[in-house]
Amino acid sequence: MDAKKILIVEDDDKLIANLADKLRAAGYDVATALDGETGWDMARSDIYDLIVLDIMLPGLDGISLCKLIRNDAGSAYVPIIMLTARGTEHDKIQGLDTGADDYIVKPFSLGEFLSRVGAQMRRPAPGRGLKQDELTAGDLRLDFTARRAFRAEEEIKLSNKEFDLLALFMRNKNAVLSRDFILTNVWGQDYFPMDKRTVDVHIRWLREKIEENPSSPERISTVRGIGYRFEG
Repeated sequence: MDAKKILIVEDDDKLIANLADKLRAAGYDVATALDGETGWDMARSDIYDLIVLDIMLPGLDGISLCKLIRNDAGSAYVPIIMLTARGTEHDKIQGLDTGADDYIVKPFSLGEFLSRVGAQMRRPAPGRGLKQDELTAGDLRLDFTARRAFRAEEEIKLSNKEFDLLALFMRNKNAVLSRDFILTNVWGQDYFPMDKRTVDVHIRWLREKIEENPSSPERISTVRGIGYRFEG
């Protein structure tokens, strides 16, 4: 089996060398870039199983690069881990809003980094292990084979987590799902503990794409003190 490929974009040459060495020792095929522009060229020219982005990059910063990756058909569904020296809630939410699947605050241990990478790699590849090829609810349709989402047959761009989140809701229509349940089923049981605001952020972003009026949602309703319910 071919080694899974990881792209690291980080301007600290010592840190990027340490991360690359650890990942290669763990059996991954690693490519590196020291600036955002080079990282963008590499992300478009090859297929990766994971991309690791530093937020503070010279030239094209990590937030802008993450947006470019998410808006490119060839890389839209590649998992992204963002590295940030700024650990405030606002910074974390900004990274998640941009489309990142996880964030790691500097300084961090190499053990934690490898565990976060492993958690992403253990997630099923698009379309694998699903019991059906398609889900529908009203004018929403999820195509699992192509990993695409449609609203009234017009494609809507969803990040990996948004796609998985909507699939979870559509499979549990009218059921109240707690934030813990959503974290476990979308981010995984072996995932590092995350702020439950992560769920709120992704649902807010998902509402912007599937609701007629995101400020007064009719599809995904909030159940105060418990979680959320998808009503179709």
